Amino acid sequence: MKKSIVIIGIFLTFLITYFLQSNFFSWFTIAGIKPNLFVMLALFITLFAGIKVGIPYSLFFGIFLDIVTAKSFGIYTIMLTAISILAGYFDKNFSKDSKITIMLMVLASTLLFEIGSYILSIIMQNINVQILEFVKILLIELIYNIILTIIIYPILQQVGYKMEDIFKGQKILTKYF
Repeated sequence: MKKSIVIIGIFLTFLITYFLQSNFFSWFTIAGIKPNLFVMLALFITLFAGIKVGIPYSLFFGIFLDIVTAKSFGIYTIMLTAISILAGYFDKNFSKDSKITIMLMVLASTLLFEIGSYILSIIMQNINVQILEFVKILLIELIYNIILTIIIYPILQQVGYKMEDIFKGQKILTKYF
């Protein structure tokens, strides 16, 4: 029963994230650049629910976003799944208690997503390579994502630990011994 409620909550969170990304942050851009909330969502789901839960959600979210928004099918799917795999590594090797660690995880995830998406776009769409413009967009998006992480992480941490208890159980000691 608890898992069903969490699953419904994750889907509702995705819909809210989609609304915020497509509508709300269109008004609050920095130099025309929006944060990438989907990277943060895939990261946090995998960090707190585990890789077995995070990858299927990332696949579903990526396919949905590819159908609705992308010019080439597969970029969101591949990159959000890569974020979940990276988050699985982070979950095993780093603590989720420190804001600095979480900010570094968001930084690494955003870098992976944007660089991977740019490379896939070059390959799939034959776009012209514009490194300076890409670096400008990347830096602004990194700063934007980190600021949002600082603001919303206390809430995500509380909800995340409850979600972690439901999906992973109490495995704290086995992690260290």
